[in-house]
Amino acid sequence: MIRLVHVVDDEPSVRESLGFLLEAHGLVARLYEDAPALLARGELEEGCILTDVRMPGMSGLDLLGLLAERKHAGRLIVLTAHGDVPMAVHAMRLGAFDFVEKPFSDQVLLDSINAALTAARSDDGAAQLEAFNARLNSLTPRERQVFDHLLRGRTTKEIARVIAISPRTVEVYRSNVMSKMQANGLSELVRLCARVGLSCM
Repeated sequence: MIRLVHVVDDEPSVRESLGFLLEAHGLVARLYEDAPALLARGELEEGCILTDVRMPGMSGLDLLGLLAERKHAGRLIVLTAHGDVPMAVHAMRLGAFDFVEKPFSDQVLLDSINAALTAARSDDGAAQLEAFNARLNSLTPRERQVFDHLLRGRTTKEIARVIAISPRTVEVYRSNVMSKMQANGLSELVRLCARVGLSCM
């Protein structure tokens, strides 16, 4: 079975670098200079899509919106700069599979791609929801507060300012939230919420 990755990025050097990385790890990379080029090929039935969020003309979010209409959004991974986390959270709300923050390690990107390629829709949604709610209910009121702000895409400093505690204390609560929700990071936390239908604010 072909493990296909569609790479969309307006920077030629980035496209080529990503293509080399993927091919070196046994993946088949197809490269596109922009979103219209991908859509024009119409090769969206297999593989996953890796796209930059900020591109001239049709952005990564614009592409995601079109793919959502075609039921392909769940296989899209967004590459985003550090300051674009709220935008990435919005992408997850639209149905993206994951987002990867720049600069990223090769392994983080490959893990996300492999997860997208092997993801299958599970029919045990009720069990997933029950397990998720149990973890959510284990949060203390303050942890739940931090959880809600994380899903809004707020930074540690912003959360600290809004709920009037120190950034260091926010980091402690954030760590507790990730541990109790069994998430390795913000993208995974948002993805867990999306899977059970919990809306990100």
